[in-house]
Amino acid sequence: MKHPNQAALALYAGGDLGFFARWRVERHLAKCEPCGEEVASFEATREIVTDLTEIPDIHWNGLAAEMKANIRLGLAAGECVRIGEKPLRERPLFNGLRAAVALASILVLAITGLVLEPHTGQKADGHTVLRGIRNGIEVEGSGRAFRLMNTGATDATDVTISVGAQGSMGARYLDDTGQVKIDKVYAE
Repeated sequence: MKHPNQAALALYAGGDLGFFARWRVERHLAKCEPCGEEVASFEATREIVTDLTEIPDIHWNGLAAEMKANIRLGLAAGECVRIGEKPLRERPLFNGLRAAVALASILVLAITGLVLEPHTGQKADGHTVLRGIRNGIEVEGSGRAFRLMNTGATDATDVTISVGAQGSMGARYLDDTGQVKIDKVYAE
């Protein structure tokens, strides 16, 4: 005879078994006295545990006040043993050295921005120039010029010029609608 395991007997005692599992355990309990005693033990334990779930009457406000006092005492004790170091919030954010480093960094950024500012004309080699003109893009080289004109362009800053590491250049123009009018003009 195969006995149900402890978990199945405990679930049966609590009324938490499914229909078929409960039916199998009931059939077994009708024939097996030791398993019936175990189920009775589980039921008795369940009644004892149910009685223990009642919470005793506790004065919660007094407990909360005591906990706050203990926390304050712990914080005060921590301040007493702290080494003579100032807390971070009392230190100035920019002391002399930090202010100098921050100012120098801003200055380097500003100078780099001025040096790297895009120019209206870019040279791919000693002879070819690609530039954004008032109403389009122009490629000039060897005394000749090739212009792609667009009446919608109002300023040379509307043209985006890019220079490659091997000497190639490219330019593109977008009009007010965001549609590409002149794209990928290269000079090498």
